Amino acid sequence: MFDRDIFFDTVRSDPFGGSLMQDQVDGMNYILDTWEDAPPSDDLRWLAYALATTYHETAATMLPIEEFGYGAGRPYGVPDPETGQTYYGRGFVQLTWRDNYARADQELGLFAGDSLEWHADNALKPPIAAAVMFKGMAEGWFCGCTLADYFNDHEDDPYNARDIINADKSAVPSWSGGISIGNLIKAYHEAFLAALEVAWQEDSPIQVGTETILTLTLRLSAAGPVKVVSVEAHTDAPGPRSRSRVTGQDCVTVGRAAIGDDPIRSAIRPQGSDQEARGSR
Repeated sequence: MFDRDIFFDTVRSDPFGGSLMQDQVDGMNYILDTWEDAPPSDDLRWLAYALATTYHETAATMLPIEEFGYGAGRPYGVPDPETGQTYYGRGFVQLTWRDNYARADQELGLFAGDSLEWHADNALKPPIAAAVMFKGMAEGWFCGCTLADYFNDHEDDPYNARDIINADKSAVPSWSGGISIGNLIKAYHEAFLAALEVAWQEDSPIQVGTETILTLTLRLSAAGPVKVVSVEAHTDAPGPRSRSRVTGQDCVTVGRAAIGDDPIRSAIRPQGSDQEARGSR
């Protein structure tokens, strides 16, 4: 877990230049909440690069946004004849093209009213936008490159990591004072990483992809219904196990059930859940 007060105090000065708006705090809270609920790695450089990419792609608003110009003049900037949706960039990392919206549905288990392919503006919902960003960057949805390609035991390369999202790392924006996009994001990454490292609470180890096992013990009786008399739960993660148990006679253990599939996919919550109610820290 991260100490949010320390984190926000640190990023307020760099990269935000001395002040933070509440919307920026809210956006970063969504990203941090999603990471804490289902971290794709224990490498904080991954999270720092996601935050740095968000800073760049959202013009420092830190909230999911729509592409400037709504894709005008681009092939994806016209309504799809089947769905009626226009698949211009949306989210923290500017998801584009119908195929990518459809892939996000499949990977994240989004259907019906939650579908991005059929309801493209769902990509602007912060919990969905955060899940798309983390899973897409970890698995190479966008350009084929992944976070693990640039941040691992042998590589620490935030400049070339821009290839995960876009092949524009050497481009120099007119407003950047001669600094390339790759180097801009590299500087944001360094600032966010410093804040994450100082805010990380060492007594809260990251658990990646843990599985919870429930064991149910039932009492079988000819005179009445089957009753649950024992429940045990544990995870495969290191550390103390949480266990609850009630014992009884004439019992038989009838099965075990694994809970938990894809950690990022399972972290997405519907509107009105605690994911959205945490507010500012």
